Amino acid sequence: MNLSMLKQAMELKSKMDKAQKELAKVIIEVESGKGTVKVSVNGQQKILSIKISPEVIDPKKAKNLEEMVLKALNEALEKANKIASKHLSGLAGDLKIPGLT
Repeated sequence: MNLSMLKQAMELKSKMDKAQKELAKVIIEVESGKGTVKVSVNGQQKILSIKISPEVIDPKKAKNLEEMVLKALNEALEKANKIASKHLSGLAGDLKIPGLT
C-alpha cells in the first residue's frame, strides 16, 4: 500500500467516524396501534426505547401487542437504515481505494 492510498484510507476512516457520531444523534420515533406502542431508534439502528400504553397490556391479547411492537420496530429500523444509507452514500467521494470503490 503506497502513501497516497494510506492517506486516503485514513481520510475515509475519519469521515466514517464522524458520520457514525452524527448518526448516533439522529432519533427516529415510530408509533403503532394508534400511538399505544412507541419505539425510538437512532441512526445507527440501535433501539433506544419501547413504550407501551398500559391499556393495551392484556394477557389475553398478547399476540396483538407483539404484532404492534414488531411493526413499530421494523418500521423504525427501516427508517433508520434509509437515513444511514443516505448519510453514508458517497462518503468515499473521490477516494480511489481498491476494494471499496
